[in-house]
Amino acid sequence: MPQIWMTYDELATLNGCSADEARMQAMHLSLDRRKSRDGNTRVKLNLALTVREAEFDLDDAITALRDAHRQMSGVLSANQPSLRRGVA
Repeated sequence: MPQIWMTYDELATLNGCSADEARMQAMHLSLDRRKSRDGNTRVKLNLALTVREAEFDLDDAITALRDAHRQMSGVLSANQPSLRRGVA
């Protein structure tokens, strides 16, 4: 299972709360905490938080992929042969 580490601000955004509330939540859940080289403290998400984030990001990724496909399909249409690969 991959490890996901977030700052308190990032965790707050994920949970829709303030950074202080995210810090308290991390302490309550006994999440691992480490000070990073950039000076920010990061917490390691537990399985429940990781799965919740993954499902949310997967939906966003699918939507973005479909949007990109629609945009690329329009650019590479037969009406614009000069934009197609290998055509001078």
